[in-house]
Amino acid sequence: MSIRALFTVIFAVVAYSQAAFAVVYPLPAKNSRLVGENIVIDVPNDSTQPLEHFAAQFQMGLSNMMEANPGVDPLLPKAGSQLVIPQQLILPDTPREGIIINSAEMRLYYYPKGTNTVVVLPIGIGELGKDTPVDWVTSVQRKKDGPTWTPTKAMHAEYAARGETLPEVFPAGPDNPMGLYALYVGRLYAIHGTNANFGIGLRVSHGCVRLRDNDIKWLFENVPVGTRVQFINEPVKATVEPDGSRYVEVHNPLSENEEQWKSKDPVPVSLTPVVSKVISDASVNTSDVDQAIETRSGMPVKVNGLHDAQPAQPEQPEAQPEAVPQPPVIQPVTTEPTAPAETQPAVTEPSAG
Repeated sequence: MSIRALFTVIFAVVAYSQAAFAVVYPLPAKNSRLVGENIVIDVPNDSTQPLEHFAAQFQMGLSNMMEANPGVDPLLPKAGSQLVIPQQLILPDTPREGIIINSAEMRLYYYPKGTNTVVVLPIGIGELGKDTPVDWVTSVQRKKDGPTWTPTKAMHAEYAARGETLPEVFPAGPDNPMGLYALYVGRLYAIHGTNANFGIGLRVSHGCVRLRDNDIKWLFENVPVGTRVQFINEPVKATVEPDGSRYVEVHNPLSENEEQWKSKDPVPVSLTPVVSKVISDASVNTSDVDQAIETRSGMPVKVNGLHDAQPAQPEQPEAQPEAVPQPPVIQPVTTEPTAPAETQPAVTEPSAG
């Protein structure tokens, strides 16, 4: 068995057994960006769990699971049916350093120094009009165990208009919409936890980045202050692999205005010059590209030649998973009641939405 195949087996077995390595990928060679393998699971015949339950088991957001499984009922996937777990992905075309947040695919990438690995975690992002930043490079400026949240006057007015009230301050603890840990980036934003796990993979915040409890706890314990943080918004990624295989990965673009948000039509896909260059090669099957853009599965699709090419081997195949930092232990998650979204707190804390 090849090292790459061995890693794939480890990822699948560990993910299903809810152990430690489901979101750690060995980095491929520098001229490769394709990692991981998709897996398929059976929904138990007696299952009454929502899609969030399965998303949390395999470190996915709701958007990832819904893209990979079109037509699935997010409240109750059909018992006995199959679900695709989209664990194969194309790394963002960015430096392999620090934290990369891609809003369009609702994933956070963290490259721990000296490990030749990447940790990939699902996130919730900002609502329309209260968007998570894009095209921004900053850093982790400080960390907080037990953050508090102080709603602004505008937030109080917003909730009052709906007949709801907010406390003046949400104290630290499990009922705080910011969760139990926060990494503050820039002056106005934070990467933090949540008390509503169903929002992972959705646009639910006032601009900040949300993670499940175990995920933010792991980041809090392992990401140093000063770590580089880059925000991007790339719904389409593409790569040319060392063997000449060309892949595209298409996610649903984020709505940019109310008209797009309310429309039943899909948001148009725009291709960047980098992606256009990858798919302009004479070997590319344009019908495969068109199909990938139409289906928007959020999974890499090979668009040239035969469809059985394999990704490159890891850059350091001798590195074993045990040598890398432990990602969060994956726990079954139940859907929690809706909690008010958070926004910029008072001057005592940077904005955390």
